[in-house]
Amino acid sequence: MRKGRVAPAVAARPYELKRLRDPRTAAAYLSIAAEDEDPAAFLQALRNVAEAMGGISRLAALAGLNRQQLYRTLSSKGNPELRSLTKILNASGLRLQIVAREADSRGSLSRLNA
Repeated sequence: MRKGRVAPAVAARPYELKRLRDPRTAAAYLSIAAEDEDPAAFLQALRNVAEAMGGISRLAALAGLNRQQLYRTLSSKGNPELRSLTKILNASGLRLQIVAREADSRGSLSRLNA
């Protein structure tokens, strides 16, 4: 019997992109990525959502942004402006929302209220 690499039952990338087409899944995915200390994690997640929504070219057209600029913005060295980020999210069926963070068990946010 030959031993070899067994292909996965479901190809991971197409499955991931299919799931990210759902705005609720994409929102949860981006929210988790935004919690990472490395901003590149959020940009990578945003690129994945853009790909799931039809690609950078389609997203750029929907958002009213220049395609080349959007590629640069979503690159690993990108630094999107709030205006661009808002347009990208809107074109993806999402919106930016700021929520209060709950205090942890040590009450780390209580000092902000003092």
